[in-house]
Amino acid sequence: MLQMSSKAKQIDFFDKIQLVTEKFLTYRARVRRIKKEKRKAKNPILDWIEAFLWAACMVLLINQYLVQAYRIPSGSMIYTLNIGDHVFVNKIVYGPELLPGFLKLPSVFKPKHNDIIIFESPAYISRGTVFDITQRILYMLTLSLVDIDRDENGEPRVHFLIKRAVGQGGDRLTMENGRLKIRFAGEDRWVDEIEYNEQRGWKHNVTRSIYEDQYPAYIASVETEARNSRILSGPFESNAESVRFNGNIELTKAWYETLRKYDPHNKNYSREFARNRLGWYIPEGRILPLGDNRDNSHDGRFFGPVKKSKILGKGMIIYWPLPRIRGIN
Repeated sequence: MLQMSSKAKQIDFFDKIQLVTEKFLTYRARVRRIKKEKRKAKNPILDWIEAFLWAACMVLLINQYLVQAYRIPSGSMIYTLNIGDHVFVNKIVYGPELLPGFLKLPSVFKPKHNDIIIFESPAYISRGTVFDITQRILYMLTLSLVDIDRDENGEPRVHFLIKRAVGQGGDRLTMENGRLKIRFAGEDRWVDEIEYNEQRGWKHNVTRSIYEDQYPAYIASVETEARNSRILSGPFESNAESVRFNGNIELTKAWYETLRKYDPHNKNYSREFARNRLGWYIPEGRILPLGDNRDNSHDGRFFGPVKKSKILGKGMIIYWPLPRIRGIN
């Protein structure tokens, strides 16, 4: 009797497992059938819109928090990044923004010397969060082929800039015959940028359009022009000659030094001469971004050091054109 009772219990246990399994399979089949019928009944256009919106949301999340596609619009980073290169930027490394332009999330990683960084252009005027989100979705969905953020001439507006982090908080930078010299925070000597890069195995090229042996002639020409003009035409603008000489600190310094000699009482000339003679000082919490095309780049020499909180990502890879696929260094 005990044996029969034990065997009956065993049969009853397996019957229950079978019953539960059958119920689960029946339920799953019913759910699948209902979903299939709903898909058949759904308007194909609505189905396509739903799929597109889902893809757009995923793209926005990826673009905002993980990876952003970007097209190189100018030659300021040649030959590291050429005009027309399409790159992916790592957005998570320095902490992404919660929403475009709002609340940057924290990160243990901070921009370092020599990093290729992307940041919003200080001259860019946003058209609003909704427009920015729409533009980024289309830009990312088309792998940076479609850009609706254009100016009155139909040209893409420069929203983001991509440069090399050259100066950190506490550093001082100047130039000598076109070669950048850096006095790092806490140091008492000036270091040549190219020699410093070579010591660390950083092999990117710093492109020049004015070579060292040409500087005496260029400076003499600037001094002659300043003597002939004697005064700046129109109202004084603090950054006028820096823009004119494309951010070249030596040519700007020669200009103001000559004018200062002819008009020593003009405080504007004396101030600008002193500022260019001393070079650039980088406040704490900021980065000085410069283009590798040193004589042809609109960078921190014009708009100043950038807050670390405004740096959105780090250059990762060039993904187009195919012959240019490589990591960014």
